[in-house]
Amino acid sequence: MLRETPEERDVDALREFGVVNLDKPPGPSAHQVSAWIRDMVGVGKAAHAGTLDPKVTGCLPVLTGTATRLAPALLEGPKEYVAVLELHARAPTDLDTVLAEFEGPLYQKPPRKSAVVRRLRVREVHALDRLEVSDDRRQVLVRIRCESGTYVRKLCHDLGLALGTGAHMGDLRRTATGPFDDADLATLHDLADGLAEWRERDDETWLRRVLAPAEAALTHLPSVTIAPSAAKTVADGAPVFAPGVIEADDADDGALVACYTPNGAVVCLGRLVGDPDAETGEVVSLERVLV
Repeated sequence: MLRETPEERDVDALREFGVVNLDKPPGPSAHQVSAWIRDMVGVGKAAHAGTLDPKVTGCLPVLTGTATRLAPALLEGPKEYVAVLELHARAPTDLDTVLAEFEGPLYQKPPRKSAVVRRLRVREVHALDRLEVSDDRRQVLVRIRCESGTYVRKLCHDLGLALGTGAHMGDLRRTATGPFDDADLATLHDLADGLAEWRERDDETWLRRVLAPAEAALTHLPSVTIAPSAAKTVADGAPVFAPGVIEADDADDGALVACYTPNGAVVCLGRLVGDPDAETGEVVSLERVLV
């Protein structure tokens, strides 16, 4: 079944295919917070997009219901953090020069406590900016924009070695992930209040500010608009063929794209494998069918 326009869905449809741009509190794990949201919203499942350690706060998108199938799209997006670099001695005068040297591709090995194989890998640091230095020059507030999968704790350790002071990561807050940032975060209390207003007073206003249609998690991906007739064949497992494409954003071959019907409802995620302007042939191979 194809979905209605995102803005026209009722609350039940929103709960079953929604996303909360959560301001994760310190203490619980990302998994625990997702379980709380699942139970609060009253759906069968919920999933976070990108793990945050228990002490870390900030931007944690949580997908509800069948929207959990969108998680891979968010895991591929860039991340941004604000961290306190705790130096073990006073910062040298060439602090900014050393920070600049860490912009670009870096070799990293995941720490021993990580959930992935400890294999040397390359991660890109797009930007590393000094925001503030404490009076004693032992604490540096930095903003890090990086590729998904970058270990900020390891980055802080390596910065300490390069500075010659030693260092470790202090407080850490994620300020952006994929299409979400900290401009419109919602707390667990906001979600609880919105659900209470809806259930007790039939007022959806606050809940709709907190729980967005799941399409909000895909705005960073190139889009392909397909005809409703093509969307129905996708629902049966067929790829997207050229005759069914109405329009498409520019994207590289192999790029992850989101396919929509003309009313803005997402149909699937897939990889661009052909020319959208062609008259025949496969254009998008399927990765996640969402209808």
